Amino acid sequence: MTNLNKTLDMTPLGMRFRVIKNSAQTNGRSLDLHWELLPGCNMKDPLVHKHPNAIETYEILDGEMEFFIKDKWVTAKKGDKLSVPIGITHAFRNPTNKIVTVYNTHQPALNMEEYFEDVCRVLDKVTDNRTQTFKMNLKAKLYLGVLMSHYRNDIIAINPPDLAVRILGHLGKLMGIKYRP
Repeated sequence: MTNLNKTLDMTPLGMRFRVIKNSAQTNGRSLDLHWELLPGCNMKDPLVHKHPNAIETYEILDGEMEFFIKDKWVTAKKGDKLSVPIGITHAFRNPTNKIVTVYNTHQPALNMEEYFEDVCRVLDKVTDNRTQTFKMNLKAKLYLGVLMSHYRNDIIAINPPDLAVRILGHLGKLMGIKYRP
């Protein structure tokens, strides 16, 4: 379980999340995060995904960013609030040269805390503990495939295609890829 105010450092992907309310604190009703999206976050191949069992909300606290919802990109500015219903395809990106801050929730929390913690672990593995630049090479795809396969109740890739992610996850497992100690 993530500690309150713990920063989940995903800067190789262009973001940092701080836990405001964890699953234990909300009795599983939600996971509340404060996001910092760095300039250019997700501008190349953002993970278009869906949450099969949760609603995700976003409140833009500062800056301007873009959301892909269903089939189109929309701009959101400070003060805007968006809600993505269960099962709706979405993604986000920061096309600006400024940090964007967002209040984000996943309702219910499910295992999203653990998912984000594991994303950090995967980033550590594929960047040699952050000493190398993140590249979406075969090693990263295999690790991320293993990760995404583990959290199918929480998040499912749409682009890249779920089938490809599942195949990579299966191959990664066969190769013995692990991201947890």
